[in-house]
Amino acid sequence: MKRILFTAVALLIVSGTVINGQGSSGELKLSVKEAQEYAVMNNKMVLTARSDVQASRAAIWEIISAALPQVSANGSFMDNLKLMTTLLPGEFFGQPGEKIPVTFGSQFNSSGSVEASLLLFNAPLYIGIETARLAGKLSEENLLRSELDTKESVSSAYFLILVSEKSLELLNANIADLNETLRSTRAMYQVGMAEATDVDQMVSNVTMVENSRSSLERTIELNYNLLRFQLGVHPSTRIVLTETLESLTDQINVEALLSQDFDHTRNVDYRLVEGQEMISSLALKSQQASVLPTIAGFYNYGTNGMGDKLSDLRWFQNSVVGVQVSVPVFASGQRYAQIKKARINLEKAKTTKEMVTEQLLLQEKQLRYNLVNANLQYNSQLDNIEVAQRVYKSVENKYKQGMASSLELTQANSQFLQAENNYVSALLNLLQTKVALDKLLNNL
Repeated sequence: MKRILFTAVALLIVSGTVINGQGSSGELKLSVKEAQEYAVMNNKMVLTARSDVQASRAAIWEIISAALPQVSANGSFMDNLKLMTTLLPGEFFGQPGEKIPVTFGSQFNSSGSVEASLLLFNAPLYIGIETARLAGKLSEENLLRSELDTKESVSSAYFLILVSEKSLELLNANIADLNETLRSTRAMYQVGMAEATDVDQMVSNVTMVENSRSSLERTIELNYNLLRFQLGVHPSTRIVLTETLESLTDQINVEALLSQDFDHTRNVDYRLVEGQEMISSLALKSQQASVLPTIAGFYNYGTNGMGDKLSDLRWFQNSVVGVQVSVPVFASGQRYAQIKKARINLEKAKTTKEMVTEQLLLQEKQLRYNLVNANLQYNSQLDNIEVAQRVYKSVENKYKQGMASSLELTQANSQFLQAENNYVSALLNLLQTKVALDKLLNNL
C-alpha cells in the first residue's frame, strides 16, 4: 500500500515537472533529481519491471484460487437420427436358436449437470501459495533495483553532458586565445619579428583544437541521445539541464558520506538473494510434502431427459457426493531425487547469499576508497589547471615579446589542454563515484 501511494505521489510530482518544463516545442527542463524521477516513471526497463510486479500479483491469486471451491456446469442435447440396433438371443422372446434385432434408446436425449468440488488437503499447493507471495515481494525488490539502476544511469548521463559542455567551454576559450596569438604572430611576421614556420605552427595548433571541438560537439549530442533514451522521451525532445557542475560539486559532502553507516541487509541485492534462499527452502518443503495424500470433496447434481418427441421428454434426476483421496505409493525414486535436488539448490542459495554479503562489504570499502581518491584527484587537478594556465600565459607573453619560440608556446598549450582534460576527467570521476556510493547506501 505504501509503495502504491509513493508511486502515485511521484507520478504527480513528475507530471507537474513535465507540465512546467515541457512546452509546445517539446522542451524538457530538468534537474538531476527531476530527471531521475521522470525516468522512474517513463524508462522502458522500469515499466517492464512494474509490469512484472502486476503479473506476480495476478499469479498469487491464480494459485490461491486452486484451493477455493470450483463449480462447473455441463449440458448436452442429442438427436439420434437412427437408433442403434443389436441382436439378442431368441430365447428371451420364445424363439430359441434365432437372433432377434432389437432397437434401444429414444430419439431425443438431453442432460444437464452442476458439479462443485473443493480441495480439502494438498500440502504442495499451500506451500506454493506462500512461494507465490514471496515471489511477488521479490518482483517488487527487482522493481526497486531497476529504479536504482535507472537513477544511476540517468545521473551518469546528466554528469557526462555537463562535463562535456564544460570541456567545450574550455576549448572555446583556448581557441579564442590561440586565434588571438595567431593574429599577433602574423603581425610579428609581417614586421620581421617572427618566421613563417611560427605562423604555420600556430595555424596547426588552432586547427588541431578546432578538430577536437568538432568531435566534442558530436559527442555531446550522442550524450543527449543517451539521456533521452534513459528518460524514455522522444528522440526529438529538447532537453535543458538546469543544474551546473558548480552547484553539483558544492552538494558533495565527502565527510558526511564517509561517516554514513552501511547495513548490507538493507541493500536490494542482498534482499533479492535472501528471497531466493527462502524460495529454495519452500521448494524443498514442497518436494518433501509431495509424499502426503491429496484429499478433495465433490458434489454433482444432474438431470436427464429422454423421449421420442421434444414436447414429451421424461426427466430423471440424479445426484452424488463423495470424497476422493490420492496417496502417492511408489515413484521409482523420482520423489527422492527431486527432494535431493531441492536440498542441493537450497545449499547453493545459501552459498550465493554469503558470496553477495562478502561482495557488498568489499564493494563498500572500495567505493569509500574511490571517493576519497577521487576527491583528492579533483582537488589536485583543480590546482594543476591553474598552474598550467599561469605557465601558458607566461610563455605566451614571452612569445609575444620574442623571448620564447613557437615550439615552447605549443608545448605550453598542449600541457594546458592536458591539464584541462585531466580536470574534467577528475570531476566526472568524482560525481560518478559519489553516485555509486549513494546507490550502495540507498541514498538515491
